[in-house]
Amino acid sequence: MAHQLVAHPLGDSAITITFGSERSADLLRRVQAAARALRNAQLPHVEDVVPAYLALTIFYDPLHLSFSEAASRFVAACERAGGSSFESAPTKEHVIPVRYDGIDLDSVAGTLGLTREQVIARHAGRTYTVDLIGFVPGFAYLSELDRSLHISRRAQPRPRVAAGSVAIAAAQTGVYPLDTPGGWHIIGSTTTVMFDPTRDQPALLAAGDSVRFERIT
Repeated sequence: MAHQLVAHPLGDSAITITFGSERSADLLRRVQAAARALRNAQLPHVEDVVPAYLALTIFYDPLHLSFSEAASRFVAACERAGGSSFESAPTKEHVIPVRYDGIDLDSVAGTLGLTREQVIARHAGRTYTVDLIGFVPGFAYLSELDRSLHISRRAQPRPRVAAGSVAIAAAQTGVYPLDTPGGWHIIGSTTTVMFDPTRDQPALLAAGDSVRFERIT
């Protein structure tokens, strides 16, 4: 049975609609379907739609919509979206070349009881799905990392991680699109530009896209 959608105010110009309380692939598809449907509907006075794992947030113009009006309208739109629009939405396949030269590669291998080559082979041997974009512009959360590579975040985040760093944490992997602080374990690097504000689509990856990492030397 689908979880009842619940709308909560976020400040005076945004609404967060919660779809469920337990993260799952099916729930993420529902959230993504609703986000895409809301964007495609081009509802008046909607400024942005931001999906997450359990909810999505809609930013709107409060000068034209009250909270109650916005909540009723957006919840109804999410309920109509269902799940089919996510499944049928066009997605892209990406191959990202990686040099497995990360500063944390040896420590990751040691912590997990693997060799460097095993870490590399298992990381490059899967096809990942973009769950969502967040943290900083263009940062894609990719799932599902091989179970043998699951590792907690670093106890002490670094004040600066270079753009192009390929990293892992928990059950996910990703590529840092900008120089930014970060607490994931860096196992490689790529020259692929993940975010460029001058492009028509600044972020290279979008929710639902698939990604493979190709080892280069």
